[in-house]
Amino acid sequence: MPDPERLLTTLRRALLAFRDTAGRRGRFVELQDVDEVVVAGDLHGNLENFRQILHRADLQSHPRRHVLLQEVLHGPFLYPAGGEKSHQLLDLIAALKCQFPRQVHFLMGNHELSQHTRRRICKDDCDLNALFYQGVGTAYGARAGDVFVAYEQLFGVFPFALRTPNRVFLSHSLPARPRLPDFHLEALYRDPPWDGDLLPGGALHSLVWGRDTAAENVEAFLQVVDADLLITGHVPCDNGWDAPNDRQIILDSLGSPACYCLFPTDRPLTHAELVETIKTL
Repeated sequence: MPDPERLLTTLRRALLAFRDTAGRRGRFVELQDVDEVVVAGDLHGNLENFRQILHRADLQSHPRRHVLLQEVLHGPFLYPAGGEKSHQLLDLIAALKCQFPRQVHFLMGNHELSQHTRRRICKDDCDLNALFYQGVGTAYGARAGDVFVAYEQLFGVFPFALRTPNRVFLSHSLPARPRLPDFHLEALYRDPPWDGDLLPGGALHSLVWGRDTAAENVEAFLQVVDADLLITGHVPCDNGWDAPNDRQIILDSLGSPACYCLFPTDRPLTHAELVETIKTL
């Protein structure tokens, strides 16, 4: 584990770097100074898959390549002394943002939102929020409270969506059809968001929790966000990816096979061309 004092310094620097991201407006980022984007799906604490994606992104050698990561909290990796380890990946992403502040981006997911708003989220009758907090305590002992406060501040600045110059929209998911009429880009521009945006039924809550991938819903959503194609996570994929319609791809980077995509942003893409950029770890 990193020294808590050094970690806190890193988390505070990352907070400023996320706030200062070029093209940011509220909780939305219009990507700038970019030719390519590497996009990962849900990671849920999988350090090895993260390392492989980072190695393949090779940001040092490609200064106009960006990487987008999402949903790192609440994984299956546990401490023998209690709690789960996904905070380790959050720590690494904060360090990565400090190293490559212009090129590294992170998307708020439903698990980060649940931790941030303290709304209970469970799997196999386990309270995942409590397991996360317990893991931070196991790792950082008496400084766990300070570290957790720093995490909370990061959750308060992570963007909910990004859009590339060639009109690819990236969000953890999209609102279900009944919620879509109440979703507007203005909700992403508000900083801080309205309290109701983060609660069930709210615009940002709906953006990270929806699972409606019907072609008609995705088409309507893309009209609202002024984009042509959509990349999301959130939905587990047996093959590491899925294309549930002709405007969207879903990426899953947690298990094996795990997938990511590396696509150009300097020219228009068809859905078929975007699918061709999907790669397996």
